Amino acid sequence: MEERGGGGGGSFVAVRRISQGLDRGSTCHSNSEAVTGSAAWLGRGLSCVCAQRRESDARLSIDLTPSQEECLQRLQSRIDVAYDSSNPEHQEALRALWNAAFPEEELRGLISEQWKDMGWQGKDPSTDFRGGGFISLENLLYFAKNFPKSFQDLLRKQEGDRALWEYPFAVAGVNITFMLTQMLDIEAVKPRNLVGASFLKFLADNESAFDLLYCIAFKLMDHQWLVMRASYMDFNAVMKATRRQLETELLQDNVTRLEDLPSYNLLC
Repeated sequence: MEERGGGGGGSFVAVRRISQGLDRGSTCHSNSEAVTGSAAWLGRGLSCVCAQRRESDARLSIDLTPSQEECLQRLQSRIDVAYDSSNPEHQEALRALWNAAFPEEELRGLISEQWKDMGWQGKDPSTDFRGGGFISLENLLYFAKNFPKSFQDLLRKQEGDRALWEYPFAVAGVNITFMLTQMLDIEAVKPRNLVGASFLKFLADNESAFDLLYCIAFKLMDHQWLVMRASYMDFNAVMKATRRQLETELLQDNVTRLEDLPSYNLLC
């Protein structure tokens, strides 16, 4: 299999594909050398998908219902929680994620070289959560529990004609959490864009709406990755295309719940 979309430097981690399936015995590489450190991938991966304010957005005045306001505040509370490697609840969630990803393989420790098999950049996943907080772990766990086949397909890169150098699954998931937070303007007192306002209608009806949209976004990102025949240097472009598609779908008049989104059909 030949590399597609290669290019010059780039300090983030890529996952090398070996024939079919996940190469469980290898580490992540970039230009044949191992690269670690969450700032490298997250900094570059998120640089092009942060919120882009428009003048029309700045003038929006959106009134929230009491139910929407309450749901938004609960979601904001989740987003404010940083991952704490000393918190037993966070530790247990991390173990649960491993068991969902690799039920056939016993985890040797919360700090272990095994984590690289899931697409973390080093042996300690806690260093990669800085870009997304504890909610990014909750998102991954929700995905694994509610859409296990889609989760496994993305983890093991089982669908489509893949590039030689693939995106790291777990760290890409943290990027997606961050992208959605920015796209939906979640941290504002109330949404300052139409996409965020539209999302709150879904959130009021389904408190797991953010987690469900995360699953849709992850599957859509991988779909865009394959359509664009992307390799690791194209990650920013793929994320931007994913965001544009989600924004378009969320604003469609005939979408009354997240399950109506066309991209929802990508989930198994």
